[in-house]
Amino acid sequence: MSRHVLVLNAGSSSIKYRLIDVDDNTPSAQGLIERIGEPSGSIHHRGPAGEVQTDRDFPDHEHALRAALSAFEQAGPSLNQTELIAVGHRVVHGGDTFSQPVVIDDDVVDAIEGLVPLAPLHNPANLRGITVARRVFADVPQVAVFDTAFHQSLPPHAYTYAVPQKWRTQYDVRRYGFHGISHDLVSRTAAETLGRDPRTTNLIVLHLGNGASATAVAGGRSVDTSMGLTPLQGLVMGTRSGDIDPAIIAHLQRSAGWSITAIDNALNHSSGLLGLSGHNDLREVHRLADSGDDDATLALDVYCYRIRTYVGAYYAALGHLDAVVFTAGVGENDARVRARSLAGLEELGIEIDDDRNGEDADHARIISPDTARVATLVVPTDEELEIATQAVAVLA
Repeated sequence: MSRHVLVLNAGSSSIKYRLIDVDDNTPSAQGLIERIGEPSGSIHHRGPAGEVQTDRDFPDHEHALRAALSAFEQAGPSLNQTELIAVGHRVVHGGDTFSQPVVIDDDVVDAIEGLVPLAPLHNPANLRGITVARRVFADVPQVAVFDTAFHQSLPPHAYTYAVPQKWRTQYDVRRYGFHGISHDLVSRTAAETLGRDPRTTNLIVLHLGNGASATAVAGGRSVDTSMGLTPLQGLVMGTRSGDIDPAIIAHLQRSAGWSITAIDNALNHSSGLLGLSGHNDLREVHRLADSGDDDATLALDVYCYRIRTYVGAYYAALGHLDAVVFTAGVGENDARVRARSLAGLEELGIEIDDDRNGEDADHARIISPDTARVATLVVPTDEELEIATQAVAVLA
């Protein structure tokens, strides 16, 4: 019987899950439960015996998870007949407390709860998933894998903000970075694709999805990353602004009379591509730009320009660069963004082969010419698989 890990990614009103056979690294089933605690919730489960799609109310996360168990029984595989060795949880913020995955106990739960002020939107939801799973799977080890852990190798000059010492010591204000699960997996896969030892390879990894971040990886370790105390800093994203002048917040308070909460909400949910073009889906932004829409054209210009400036900055930080790596939904699928983001960097040895870049493929591949001094790659990410892999490693 194959060993399996159930990976849970609990949001405030959703649970995304995948059952992974860790002996051959393949998914056995997966599903998504949405609108938990709201009217008209839904579950969509896909297993070896078919699909289960149901609209119903889920009062809380426990009702939702038990509905997932029922879906496993209907569409397979039955968890009662599966060797479930662990439940792996994605936890967004581990602060400077967690630099690696850990087996969850009461002390770990307390520590994650103590980090809620750093991630008030994410960690409480992650904790709900952990609490429910510990009840439902009482005899199965639970493992927390942290999105910030990979960036705990940042040197002080990279994670320290030039702010008063009290902010840094009493309120934990520093750069933490996110998407670490993806950056870790993708940087290792990129080195393997190049036939290199990750410990001697320098990379810039561009995780471009609705959320987006850039990370400078030296010898397998994160040495700088674009997201900061929160996932708001850095690149332009679907609905997040990325880098802005922090004085804009005080300006809007004085000039518009807006509250901090309203400004924070706008920067996270109404900015980025959405704020620039009216759409956060790059496919729609491309369509509008192609039809002559000036706002969409500007949105693409700003989006790709910000990526290019981070590539240049991290090239300088690394000193030597072996490859630029694209990953996540946009990075893996949008050839136009890849080409546009690296255009004009030929003097730095960064080039893209148009034919290779235009190929439609779902595997790790090189899209630069053989003659390029710096390789450019596309590497699919799989955060659920990485969580399962790290959970197994912790238990071992």
